[in-house]
Amino acid sequence: MSKKSKPRNVDCPKLHIVKYLSYSDYASRMMTCDHPVPPDQYDERVEEHLRSTGFYHVSQIGVVQCQKALVNALVERWHPDTHTFHLPVGECAVSLEDVAMIFGLPTEGLPVTGMTLSSFEALEAECLHQFGVAPRKSDCRGSGIKMTWLRDLKERSQLTDENSIQVYIKCHIMLLIGTILFGDKSGASVHWKFLPLLSDFASIGQYSWGSACLAHLYRSLCRASHFDCKEIDGPLTLLLCWAWMRLPYLAPVPREPRSFLLANRLDYLTFTWWRNWERGDRVYKYLKLAHFRKALDELQEGQFLWVAYYSDRVDPDIIPADIYMHSVIWSATVPLVSFECIEWHATDRFRRQFGFVQGVPHQKRNLDRAHGEVLTGPKNLNWATATTHSFWVMQWTNRYNHVLTEEPMTPQQPLDTYMYWYRSKYGNHLNLSDLVVQEDVEGDQVMDDDNEE
Repeated sequence: MSKKSKPRNVDCPKLHIVKYLSYSDYASRMMTCDHPVPPDQYDERVEEHLRSTGFYHVSQIGVVQCQKALVNALVERWHPDTHTFHLPVGECAVSLEDVAMIFGLPTEGLPVTGMTLSSFEALEAECLHQFGVAPRKSDCRGSGIKMTWLRDLKERSQLTDENSIQVYIKCHIMLLIGTILFGDKSGASVHWKFLPLLSDFASIGQYSWGSACLAHLYRSLCRASHFDCKEIDGPLTLLLCWAWMRLPYLAPVPREPRSFLLANRLDYLTFTWWRNWERGDRVYKYLKLAHFRKALDELQEGQFLWVAYYSDRVDPDIIPADIYMHSVIWSATVPLVSFECIEWHATDRFRRQFGFVQGVPHQKRNLDRAHGEVLTGPKNLNWATATTHSFWVMQWTNRYNHVLTEEPMTPQQPLDTYMYWYRSKYGNHLNLSDLVVQEDVEGDQVMDDDNEE
C-alpha cells in the first residue's frame, strides 16, 4: 500500500467534510498536550459531604505527568467511526469500568444533560441562586466561569453551616470538572452548564458523571483524529492510566502485578506510583513517538490485559464497595451523554475486556448529527429533548437492556474468524511504522523548573 493513502472522510453537519489522519500525516504531526493543572485540595471537614456527591475518590487524584508521545501514538490508533483503538490484537477502548476503577466516579445514574443558555444574565441568576453571589463579566469567558473566581469563592467559604459547606463543595466540583474531568484547551474557565445539576445538593451523586467524563475523552480523541488538529485536551490522566494499566510494558517504572499500588490508602482510588513517575524514571519522559508506535505495532497476544482488574492484579480489598455497586452497566453498548456531547460506548467491539468471546461485531453505529455538535455561538437548547439528542438520551436511560449478557469465560485466544475479519478489514492500519516515514519526533523536550525540584 502507498505511504500516501487516501484519508478517511465522513459527513459532518457543521464541517461538511472532515478529513481524518492519513498515513502520510502521521510522521509530520505531534500534537500539544497541555501540562496537567495541579488538583484543588479540599478541607477535611467537608469529607462526608463530598463523599455523598460521588466526587470524593476523584478528589484524591494528583498530577499525572503527561507523556506526549504516548498520547499521540494512541490518537493514531483511534478510529472515530468505531470509537475504538485499533491494535494488532484487536479493538479496545477506555470503558465505563476503567472510569470507575481509575477515577472512582459514579457510572450509574441520570444522564449529564439539560439546558444550555448563552446569556450572562442567566449565568448571573444561577450563581446568585446557588452561591449567593454572582461573578462580574470580567470573571467570565463567554459561557464559562473563570477558575480564579471559583477558587476565590471557595477559599472565602467559612464552613460554619450547611449552606457554606455546600457552596464550598460545589466550587470544588466545578473546579474538578474544569480541570481533570472535562477540561478544555484554555484551562482557565469551566462552562456553567454543569452548575444547575448541582442545585439540589442531595441529587448530585445521582448523575452518571463517569459516563459524561468518558464521553469527553472520546470526543477529544475524535477531534484529535482531524488531520489539522494541533492540540488534544480532555481527561488525559484517564487515558494515560488506562494505557499503563492495560499495556503495562509501556508504563513508567513497571512493577509486579501483585504489588501494584492502585490506591494511596485503602479507602480511595488513585495511581500514586504514576503520579510522580518522572522522578523514578526520568528517561521515560523523553521517549519518542517512534518508540511507542513501534511498540504498538509489535504488540503480541498476552501483552494487552483484556481483563485488567481481576484479583490477581488488583487486591479487591483496596477498592471501595460502592465502586462495584453498579458494575453490571459497565458492559452496556450505549451512547455516552454529556449535554451536546454524544459518543458511542462500543462494548460489542471489545467484548474481551469483559471476559467475553469476541466475534465479528455488528455494523458501526452512526451517531448522525449528534456526533460533532459543539457549543460555539448562542445555543439556548435543552439537550435532553433536542431532536438530535433525545433518541440517544433515551438509549442511555434504557442502558440495562443493552448490557452484554454472555457468560464470562477465562481470557483466551481470539476467535480465528474474528481475527481474519479484523485483519482483512483494518490490517492496513495495524503496522504504522512501515507505512509512514519516521521522523525524529520527540516527546516532551524540556522539563519545567517546578517539576525538577
